[in-house]
Amino acid sequence: MNVKVEKTDKNTVTLEIEVEKEKFEEGMEKSYRKNVKSISIPGFRKGKAPRKFIEKIYGEAVFFEDAINFVCPDAYDTAISENNIFPVAQPEIDIVKIGNGENFVFKAVVTVKPEFEVSEYKGIKVDKIEYIPKDEDVNAELSRMQEQNASVVTIEDRAVETGDIAVIDYEGSVDGVPFDGGADKGHELTIGSGQFIPGFEDQLIGKNIGEECDVHVTFPEEYHAENLKGKAAVFKVTIHAIKKKELPALDDEFAKDVSSFDTLEELKADILDKMKKSGETRALRETEDKILEAIAEATEIDIPRPMIDTQIDKMMDDFNYRLSSQGISLEQYASYMGSTVQDMRTQFEDNAAKAVKGNLIIEKIAELEKIEATEEEVNAELQKMADTYKMEIDKIKKIMGGNMDGIAADIKTNKTLTFLVENAEIKKARKKAAEKEDAAAEKKPAAKKTTTKTTAKTTTKTTTKKTTEKKSTTKKAAEKSDSKEA
Repeated sequence: MNVKVEKTDKNTVTLEIEVEKEKFEEGMEKSYRKNVKSISIPGFRKGKAPRKFIEKIYGEAVFFEDAINFVCPDAYDTAISENNIFPVAQPEIDIVKIGNGENFVFKAVVTVKPEFEVSEYKGIKVDKIEYIPKDEDVNAELSRMQEQNASVVTIEDRAVETGDIAVIDYEGSVDGVPFDGGADKGHELTIGSGQFIPGFEDQLIGKNIGEECDVHVTFPEEYHAENLKGKAAVFKVTIHAIKKKELPALDDEFAKDVSSFDTLEELKADILDKMKKSGETRALRETEDKILEAIAEATEIDIPRPMIDTQIDKMMDDFNYRLSSQGISLEQYASYMGSTVQDMRTQFEDNAAKAVKGNLIIEKIAELEKIEATEEEVNAELQKMADTYKMEIDKIKKIMGGNMDGIAADIKTNKTLTFLVENAEIKKARKKAAEKEDAAAEKKPAAKKTTTKTTAKTTTKTTTKKTTEKKSTTKKAAEKSDSKEA
């Protein structure tokens, strides 16, 4: 096989690949065997006609398409491998010469990674980023845990109040005409949550079980549905039940109930420790981003369009996966937002371009600094996966089919980012005025709180138990650029 390589543009290379006629003949024979069963020739049973008779009637071109598909991929892969070409998209194939017992010749126009220089990447100056958890952060997490483990009681002796869960049927209409998505039965609405259109929930306060009422609201001008923007609507609402959450007391018994700790102080200490670790990880990720942004700003790269399109595809796939876990498709989400899937792709474009540029810079720096993933590091990562999924490491390798390139690439990326942080000039930022005000506010005595207890005649309690592990681990993000969204 002969290959001629010509650089036709900044980011494209044209390969003229000549395949020996004997190799192409093998492809023609495979094509014949694939298609003969569907070809009828007078004088022969269907599927039994010799190849030369078929070619005599229909011409040898009848087998070209599949023969090309059999021959081209292997010839192309060999050509790019032998010439150290690294495509970033599928090639454009153009047939130059085919058939008549001659060598098969085709051209492949290949988009490749852009060539560029990174001049300065050491000593990048960035402000130190810190996320130090405060007591109120721990208290907020405890409140969240209280909410998760709250009991729900049924109220029968009073009207709806703020904070209640009203179980309602409703049907909305504009100018007397019901609209899509404007009705539901047995909906549980927390009053004061802001879940519904402004003004809707307030009009249910004071209503009693079994009561029917008309709720008058106006849809916001920025509402997602075009046909409802700024429109006045009436909802016919029926109150079927009133419920209320009762939060458990924050004490040692609560700690025992929701975690593996014996005291509330131990639980608080664990929450604080996890928040510190999470804050350190977040600060590190943001520091890496700041360093990359600074390098990218000083680096010119002519990024091929296919690379950006491929990154958009990855982002769309990731977004679609997260939507599907909620039972929503991309099309449904786009329609709900008054947009289209193509519009969404456009919205991802800037972040996709930044992600591609960042990845190219990381690869270039890894090359310059000779940063590689060692076999020991790959095996260590595989062992982590085995421990996580409680599987033997050999089984993990078998599942991955021996393809460790992705793991090695992630390790290489993380090592390069670590190198950049270690070689950056990170300076302590001056304390902001707002932070000083917060510190001053913390010294002031807190206002006393008054709590009021409401007792219902009939209560039905349902508790949910959540276990908090004593130890926690944090996993470093493997695909930091893909995690960014438009």
